[in-house]
Order: sequence, then structure tokens, then C-alpha cells
Amino acid sequence: TVEYARNMAGLEGAHSTECVPEAPHPVIDLLPEQKAISELGGTMRLGSNRVEVEEGSLAEKLYGSTEIRERHRHRWEVNEEYYERLEKAGAHFTAVSKDKKLKEILELPDHYFFMGTQFHPEFKSRPWAPSPPYYGFVKAAYDKKMSKPKPEF
Repeated sequence: TVEYARNMAGLEGAHSTECVPEAPHPVIDLLPEQKAISELGGTMRLGSNRVEVEEGSLAEKLYGSTEIRERHRHRWEVNEEYYERLEKAGAHFTAVSKDKKLKEILELPDHYFFMGTQFHPEFKSRPWAPSPPYYGFVKAAYDKKMSKPKPEF
């Protein structure tokens, strides 16, 4: 998201406040409810949470559903002040938290395959049952190698 903000949305100096607290464009920032907390131990957004997925999105194709549950472990998110700028540059947020406050999945529809997640799909992935984003990434790489015009899911 930081690279996209810099190079596609034209936000010079875009960064995460985790790395650069005084970034001119803090596209990744603390969750609003985390900003007043000084003792960070045990304060992350943790556990399995419901995610609502946009119908017709890449995520919906991969998960086969418009409602999923994924595990979270973070206190940082895409800063809501930059949602519109990122979308104007071509990014598309295709999933939100149950309360609709957090963007959970970002896709770049004009790319062969691009799906970024707020949650950690690796937490539910297993060798013979990969999580949908990992399956999609590997399948898209294979389809590209086979010269398919777009991935087939």
C-alpha cells in the first residue's frame, strides 16, 4: 500500500507511522482506538473476525463466499484519510470488517493478480489446504507461466 500510494497515487513521502512516525502521508497508521494507549502489551486486534467480501471481487471468487472469517494480529491499518486517494489511483477495497470501519482487502483490478489483506491468511493455511489468497497467488503464477490471458479461478 505504501509503494502504491507513492508511485500511483502520487503521495511523495507516503509511509507507515510504525516506521516513520512523522511521515508527510501516513497511509498506514495506528487503529484509531490504539492512539491513546501508551502501554501496548495485549492491546492488538486479535483473533478470528468476520469479514464482508464484495460480490464479484477476486476475493469472493477465491473464497467462494461474501462472508468469511479470518485471523487478525495487528494494531496498524490503512489510514481512512487515504481511502479515496488510493481508489482514485485504481486500488479497490473489496472487503470490510463486520462493523464496516476497517478495510480488510485491497485489490488492483487492472493487474494480473493483486490482493492485499489486513488479516493474516497464513494463520489458517495448511500444506494441503492453503488459504484462498495463497492458493490464488500460486494459481495466478502458474496461469501466467502457461500464458493464459488471465488467471482461471
